[in-house]
Amino acid sequence: MDLAKKVVDKMFDNDLFSQWLGIERMIIETGHCKLKMKVRKEMLNGFGILHGGVTFSLADSALAFASNAHGRMAVALEASISYPVKAVVGDELTATAEEQNITNRTGIYYITVINQRNEKVGLFKGVVYRTEKKWFPEDV
Repeated sequence: MDLAKKVVDKMFDNDLFSQWLGIERMIIETGHCKLKMKVRKEMLNGFGILHGGVTFSLADSALAFASNAHGRMAVALEASISYPVKAVVGDELTATAEEQNITNRTGIYYITVINQRNEKVGLFKGVVYRTEKKWFPEDV
């Protein structure tokens, strides 16, 4: 098993919130990942549309998995999101994380969240701090 998948499997096994969201891991690679989830009724806000925090959380999980897949523990320093299109019950959302820049200490990632109609539901930018701690010291 490659290091990226090994790291994300370990993270996901302990990530009860991502599990509650119903996240499915489609692609896991160093600096890149694609996640999928379906919008459920209990995820709606008072307007009857997907709560922005759920879209943010899906994108944040993609940030975490893509940035940690290098094998070093990375934590978010800053994140922001825009919501161009609403999501509703039954929508299938896909979050794709792409590494934009990485240094010894930081990483910058853009995550695009789309629905099944290929409409952009969320545009997320995240910056991570890369610690010196390794997920699996024997593999890195």
